[in-house]
Amino acid sequence: MGANNDMPREKALANGLKALSDKELMAAIFSTGIKGKDVFELSADILADNGGHLSIIAAMEPAEFIERYKGIGPAKAITLLAGIELGVRAAADAMTMTDTFVNNSENVYRYIHAKTHGLDHEQFWVIYLKQNNAILDSRMIGSGGWAATAVDIRIIMREALLLRSAAMILVHNHPSGNLTPSAQDRQLTADIVAAAKLMKMRVLDHLIVSDKGYYSFGDEGTMPS
Repeated sequence: MGANNDMPREKALANGLKALSDKELMAAIFSTGIKGKDVFELSADILADNGGHLSIIAAMEPAEFIERYKGIGPAKAITLLAGIELGVRAAADAMTMTDTFVNNSENVYRYIHAKTHGLDHEQFWVIYLKQNNAILDSRMIGSGGWAATAVDIRIIMREALLLRSAAMILVHNHPSGNLTPSAQDRQLTADIVAAAKLMKMRVLDHLIVSDKGYYSFGDEGTMPS
């Protein structure tokens, strides 16, 4: 193994963290391996076990990670998962440093993913917007069970009025990973659109999200008019 691969921290100092592969970043966090595996083998095996998807690893709780990967103790597990979580939060925070404009569903998904990734229960969020579609704020309106959550439309409208919002985007997660809207999802969307119209506000989209992707009512042409 070459010197650069042997020393990810030195490589990061010389070339920046973006020059490191996922395996090298993980090795830098772990610092040492476990019995029978050096730090690079350990990192490579964990990545391969999750299809190379860091988002799957990020969704794990420390206890689950420790149980799944024998030989990794609490210190290593928490250090890795905390590092990934910080990265997710940093990406979301970067979008709040200046006016963030949500002009497509991908922007919305990137913004909200930090709040919903890894959840084992449903949450319903509303992103409130200025007239120019810059984000004013986002509020969690409801939190419920594995398959549903109660949403009070009066609270959505109250928050919109308090924020003097001109428009909003609805988001809720499906922990199951199934992104197909239910009949209840469609009816709730229509009811919120109708309530917003009475307040002269626009509902631009409703996203159903999971760690695997999202469904956009707007993109699919199913947003109530």
